[in-house]
Amino acid sequence: MTEEKKRILSYIDEKSDVIIDTSDQIWDFAELSLREFRSGDLYAKVLREEGFTVEKPFDGIETAFRASYGSGKPVIGILAEYDALTGLSQEAGCGTRKELVPDGNGHGCGHNLLGAGAMAAAFGVKKYLEEKGEGSGRVILYGCPGEEGAATKAFMARDGVFAECDAALTWHPGNVNQVTSGTCNTCIQTEYKFTGVASHAAGAPEFGRSALDAVELMNIGVQFLREHMPDSARIHYSITDAGGDSPNVVQPRAQVLYMVRSVWARDAMALQERVDRIAQAAAMMTDTTMEKRFIDGCSNTVPNKVLETLLWDNFHEAHMPSYTEEELAYAKTLYDSVEVKTTELPGAATGESQEIYEYVDEKSCHGTKPMNDFLIPYLYSEKPRMGSTDVGDVSWCVPTAQINTATYPAKAPGHSWQNVSCGRTSIAHKAMLLAGKVLAATALDLIEKPEVLQAAKEEHEKKLKRYQGYFCPVPEGAVPVVPGEKM
Repeated sequence: MTEEKKRILSYIDEKSDVIIDTSDQIWDFAELSLREFRSGDLYAKVLREEGFTVEKPFDGIETAFRASYGSGKPVIGILAEYDALTGLSQEAGCGTRKELVPDGNGHGCGHNLLGAGAMAAAFGVKKYLEEKGEGSGRVILYGCPGEEGAATKAFMARDGVFAECDAALTWHPGNVNQVTSGTCNTCIQTEYKFTGVASHAAGAPEFGRSALDAVELMNIGVQFLREHMPDSARIHYSITDAGGDSPNVVQPRAQVLYMVRSVWARDAMALQERVDRIAQAAAMMTDTTMEKRFIDGCSNTVPNKVLETLLWDNFHEAHMPSYTEEELAYAKTLYDSVEVKTTELPGAATGESQEIYEYVDEKSCHGTKPMNDFLIPYLYSEKPRMGSTDVGDVSWCVPTAQINTATYPAKAPGHSWQNVSCGRTSIAHKAMLLAGKVLAATALDLIEKPEVLQAAKEEHEKKLKRYQGYFCPVPEGAVPVVPGEKM
């Protein structure tokens, strides 16, 4: 690592109090998707104080922001998230399940850390650009709310927001240190509302038109569809309104939320059309009416080997965090509290390479180490994972790559109280700052090495051609919907 890069990254350490305080306040707010009002305002305030030009609201989304610094090319985008999850309120630093607020919210996915770590990277790049002077390039931090239930990056991608960038970088909290590769599933969420006619279920059933019957028939139709869709596709549903609690009333309303997944957006969109037709048929069979509402959609990721390799180089040069005896004891308590532990070794690439498997097996003490305090070797992959992320839509617009750092103990599952507990501790803070440094160092390389950035762009263009281009799953005119908000 060059002395200049070390000096720039040390600036992140100098700003660590601001970064950690921001993360902890976001943890305290624990605001849900598209309701991150205090979180968005806090980021706007901190970033303005640090010399960024901030637009908020942004792209028509009240809790989104765009913070930029610098001028000229290249333009490096960094992606931030900051929404929480329901039902995961938890006391920080506690080794047992203990709610702060009954049935309250909590950062079970660590987005308090994600946003602040992305901001740390933006701080480092800004410092570099200040020293280089006018026209050296720009850094843009995108505040992307609602990842857990609105997929706002996909709406931004539809609106052409990321066209201004030459590359985009991000990270995600986890229980391993790794460069992420491979792809994931496209995901489309649609809500169906059926309206019928209420009537006495015994005295005048012939006058009733059951909306709940329509939901049930739709669900049955989709069950038969499962036999005739690709093995890689997935369809899930939840009845969000069953029409009331009285069985002697024909339900005049009912509502169901569907989630359709497939690796490629074009395939998910085609499968979605089939689900739509089943909903229409269910309405016809029950003599009810049906309204549908697009909730969100996000595409699979386009891996970029050039960017991932650059992230790996900087990750490999970074110092992994060291932990005190107290931190390790706390991590062990959380590790032991996980009732059902995966038997797989940590790391996305571990199962794809015998060499990496053996390395991780040794470093993790056969998967029994409470903290994965090592860096997992990098392996480029195009293998799909079953989950989904709206980072995928950014990756179709511009070369994009991301990393994970171990903000939580090993075996800690996603969206768990263990993650909430650890997310406001020194263990998480260390991993968050590490992520910020790796992203900042990579951004510096992209600015200083135009040939590497050009190679990333050429790889991206070739893949888009091979993949037949970007099929945005977000239709024109659709706007982000607050999760749970009734039609």
